[in-house]
Amino acid sequence: MDGNRHWQPGEGNLPKVFGINGPEFFLLLIIGVLVIGPQRLPEYTQKLANLVKEVRRMASGAREQIKEEVGIDIDDVDWKKYDPRQYDPRRIIKEALLDDDPKPVSAGAPAAVAAVAGAAAAGTDAAPVRPERVIQSLPAGEAAPFDTEAT
Repeated sequence: MDGNRHWQPGEGNLPKVFGINGPEFFLLLIIGVLVIGPQRLPEYTQKLANLVKEVRRMASGAREQIKEEVGIDIDDVDWKKYDPRQYDPRRIIKEALLDDDPKPVSAGAPAAVAAVAGAAAAGTDAAPVRPERVIQSLPAGEAAPFDTEAT
């Protein structure tokens, strides 16, 4: 099995969980039963069952919360679409460059583009006016303002 591939159901070998394979797991299970002992085994089995039930309850609660907040069911999401391994930057850039339908940035953008185009067609100087940059210098010996809460 590659280091890059994940185990898929139907494959021959069982997946390693926490780096433990099947025989090691059964050996740890037998050692656990011997350490706990037959008297306390039902108590610990009940604790494990309660833990599993609690984790399932929390998972279903999180699933419902996501469904309420986002408005989609997790089972309906196509997770392969969000797999970062499928992204090809060259393909994305190519598609963006070949896209003939430029989308306006804001609702006011088409009007501004039309106004500039109209002014350019009329032959007037429609270059955008930039405000002049003003640099204020401090008097000699005065320290620059410093915000102690900003750092």
